[in-house]
Amino acid sequence: MVQHEALYYEKIDKDDVECWLCPHHCRIHEGRTGLCGVRQNRGGRLYALNYAEVVSIALDPIEKKPLYHFYPGTSILSAGTFGCNLFCPFCQNYSLARGTGSEYPRPQTLPISGDRLTQEAVKARPDGSIGCAFTYNEPTIWYEYIKETADKLKNHGQKVVLVSNGYIENQPLRELLPYIDAMNIDVKAFSEAFYHNHCRGKLAAVMQSVETAMQKVHVEITTLLIPGENDSRQEISQLAKWLASLDKNMVLHLSHYHPAYRFDIEPTPLRNMQAARDEALKHLNFVYLGNIGRENDTLCLNCGKVLIERQGYYTRICGIKAGQCEYCHSPVDYIVS
Repeated sequence: MVQHEALYYEKIDKDDVECWLCPHHCRIHEGRTGLCGVRQNRGGRLYALNYAEVVSIALDPIEKKPLYHFYPGTSILSAGTFGCNLFCPFCQNYSLARGTGSEYPRPQTLPISGDRLTQEAVKARPDGSIGCAFTYNEPTIWYEYIKETADKLKNHGQKVVLVSNGYIENQPLRELLPYIDAMNIDVKAFSEAFYHNHCRGKLAAVMQSVETAMQKVHVEITTLLIPGENDSRQEISQLAKWLASLDKNMVLHLSHYHPAYRFDIEPTPLRNMQAARDEALKHLNFVYLGNIGRENDTLCLNCGKVLIERQGYYTRICGIKAGQCEYCHSPVDYIVS
């Protein structure tokens, strides 16, 4: 394991440090880690335990992130580590998120330098890859590694993607964004009570991250719909109205929930998914249903013809040519390609 000093902390007395990377502002005693489980106080200095430690690496469809309006039909090399700074009891990747040694054993890691990960991303280009996505667990707590590696990736013409919960302080996010091309930000619910009761976080901090990121990079939003918890018509309407106030063309992915980790609520009924989509479409132009294996076609905003066909992760661009709709020739500037 590489000893790598963390950014965004200060020493507050002889033995303790305070981390400023995310809104938790953890006060960390000697030998302990913050709530994320990966930033440890050693002798009054904060170290990133997950620096260059990769748990999972794979070539994924870009639609799996999910990103539907960012280089559709391509692939992207995807890498993740362990740890997370939220505590969602419905977590779909809990073995990575909570695998910090306190609740679950730390997963086996492979040390991969930023230079090597960049080389792997470049090697994947002939297979349709456009760059590298930091995903699977929460990437913002991999901050130092991502910032250094993203710089190398950009120097080699690679796109950089973050799949994040958005729970990061504004200043470190702003310093990271020049190295990023796109983000999918997981808005768990549009309720402070939900964040407080289930995630040990704050919705307002995530909203600020969304608003900051969209000024600099392509942003899409995902919300996992949990029956009776965050799928009411009123809450979906409020979420969609807020996103529309930022950009009516911002993509919202409403994802199908299934029991995982500590939640045993029944899976989201399809009727709930469809009702939520119908409600969100009153305010947003693009709302897709995830994890159900159904069609998620993208239609031209001007003429309504199909621009992109999708079935699960299968994607076919059928109506875009030179940045325009092939049928009505209107610009398709809401899709990055």
